[in-house]
Amino acid sequence: MAEAAGTSPIRLSQELTIFHDVAKALTSSLNLDSILQTIMEKMAEYFRPDTWSLLMVDEEKDELYFAIAVGAAAEVLAKARLKMGEGIAGWVAKHGQALIVPDVQHDSRFSSRLDEMTRLQTRSVICVPLRSRHRVLGVIQLINADVGLSEQEMFFLHALCDYAAIAVENARAVEKIQELTITDDCTGLFNARHLHKTLETEVYRSARFGYEFSVIFIDLDHFKTVNDTHGHLVGSRLLAEVGYLIKAQLRLIDFAFRYGGDEFVVLLPQTTKDQAVVVAKRLQDSVRAGVFCTELGLNLNLRASMGLATFPHDARTPHDIIRQADEMMYMVKNTTRDNIGIASRGLMEP
Repeated sequence: MAEAAGTSPIRLSQELTIFHDVAKALTSSLNLDSILQTIMEKMAEYFRPDTWSLLMVDEEKDELYFAIAVGAAAEVLAKARLKMGEGIAGWVAKHGQALIVPDVQHDSRFSSRLDEMTRLQTRSVICVPLRSRHRVLGVIQLINADVGLSEQEMFFLHALCDYAAIAVENARAVEKIQELTITDDCTGLFNARHLHKTLETEVYRSARFGYEFSVIFIDLDHFKTVNDTHGHLVGSRLLAEVGYLIKAQLRLIDFAFRYGGDEFVVLLPQTTKDQAVVVAKRLQDSVRAGVFCTELGLNLNLRASMGLATFPHDARTPHDIIRQADEMMYMVKNTTRDNIGIASRGLMEP
């Protein structure tokens, strides 16, 4: 690939064009998939491998997964994972060093597992880490490309990987900021701002497709006594534990919000009133059975007043569905406490 005197003028011109295209993608979009796709396509255009892929590090599982895979085996690779240290890609991710392997059959780090899965033959590998702040975010791997790279071409390859790392870091930073704007600090649940936006979406979706959905409004009974007796730090810990308890009782499609103070809201998509009553009863039983703040040396018991309303039978707007559930909760609060109020039905029988 390299000429004796270095990289040819044609190649240099191609590099400048690619740098321009990638820089334009980075500065004009926050869509990570789009930016990475641009980088990978430009890299393939320049180095012309048989297949190429971007593997990202899953830090929780200590594995690599294929975020982008291009070529005949893309569909198979999309479901594959590598352990950190496994194969050449795993080695690069673990050690943070680039590898150029002209003949994989003579390199002990090579693993044939993916070749066996894809029924392809890997002859050579160029693998470069995506590094950021002393850690590896992922690796870019080019299979069966020309491995005779000049110093200038290696610099170009590393620069493209740096661009990819910047794109990943930027996208994660934006995602974190977005998460902070919709998350309650104390409980880790969604906040009231996100509740109103989610309700608007759910009303539109349910009206369009003829679905029902239900809302449960939860208010902790005598929570002020906890704050007055044990202090606000204990009160905050109690709220966090209640938030965890609520979330544990829900499906993946359900939403849990801290509405404010000691009030919580649960949104149950595609859920009828009778189905929502079952969920509310399960939440009530969990609160009653819970023993809270044990790690602080306390054994607090708790009760909650709940109100339940269902779209479209009880209300047809986001504001009204919340208002109906809230009114049913206050019906409980002002009478028995520790019960469930159901819109159009009244208090649940003990």
